Amino acid sequence: MDKSINVQRTESLLMELIPEALSGMNDSRINSLTITEVSCKNGKYDADVYFDVSDFSKQEQEKIKVLLSKVNGRIKAYCLASTGWYKCPNFKFIADNSLEKSNNIEALFKQIRKD
Repeated sequence: MDKSINVQRTESLLMELIPEALSGMNDSRINSLTITEVSCKNGKYDADVYFDVSDFSKQEQEKIKVLLSKVNGRIKAYCLASTGWYKCPNFKFIADNSLEKSNNIEALFKQIRKD
């Protein structure tokens, strides 16, 4: 099902605002975290926020998820203040290793070309 223009606009805006909010955090593990996608659900009441984990071990990824859940309220407050919205979606942070997979595939292609 195609998403409405309104939902796509919200996702696009959140793609800008969430990294801005994170950049203001004191923790170096999350203040430069790359957000790869935001997907709104349930009429913008929930949003899955995907972050790049290609530079982190599994253990570090879990710590980052815990940190993100702790600052979730601050991120929502930042988004509300920046947009003037009445309500901000509930964020669920999900590790996105698609960049890592893509790099692995590229490395395989290079290896095949070499052979």
